[in-house]
Amino acid sequence: MKKAIVLGASSGIGREIALLLAAEGYSVGITGRRFEMLTELSSKNQEVFIPQQMDISFLEDTVNLLNELVSKLGGMDLLVLSSGTGDINEMLNFDIEKRTIDTNVKGFTNIVDWAYQFFKNQNSGHLVAITSIAGLRGNGSAPAYNATKAFQINYLEGLRQKVHKQKIPIIITDIRPVFVDTDMAKGDGKFWVSTIEKASRQIVKAIHRKKKVVYVTKRWRIIALILRVLPRFIYDRMG
Repeated sequence: MKKAIVLGASSGIGREIALLLAAEGYSVGITGRRFEMLTELSSKNQEVFIPQQMDISFLEDTVNLLNELVSKLGGMDLLVLSSGTGDINEMLNFDIEKRTIDTNVKGFTNIVDWAYQFFKNQNSGHLVAITSIAGLRGNGSAPAYNATKAFQINYLEGLRQKVHKQKIPIIITDIRPVFVDTDMAKGDGKFWVSTIEKASRQIVKAIHRKKKVVYVTKRWRIIALILRVLPRFIYDRMG
């Protein structure tokens, strides 16, 4: 039986991915800050789900708890990092910016480094991280969120380059959702909003196909291309 850990499984995309993996025969370690939601999920199949309360901004605790979870699972073939935060912050409240950086940069890096070392020692594994199309350009309404997502995208690319040079059979998948009907979808002017179920199915399919970079839903690849080539003098006036 394959073994997976899904971080951020208490709700939203992470929860749905955990359910889909379980339906495919995985044993799944599930983590999140809201333990009551993890236990509710694990009650659906206690032989498959192993819950572990965790706040990824507590760096040392996270590593210790992940090691414990791997031990309970009896190994790990797949890690899905679907845990993050982000808020509209027009007034540049530093507490909001710091919380975003602590979670999306420090917490993220701590986990993917741990997973990389684990899979390197194992000589196999698949690391999947949920980033965002927001990482392609800056945003005046949520500067830290977009900047931290850019960090994540570049960090994953660096790890992908590293495993290629070292010839280590580790797969690195960068999932870039846009508007999915979750609590993370904030702000006005949202369009092409996907259901959690549709987005999660596309993510799991991308995992099985061992994709490197995936936009969810697929149509957002067109917008991503436009964002990449849009001249700065035009983009600066769009905020």
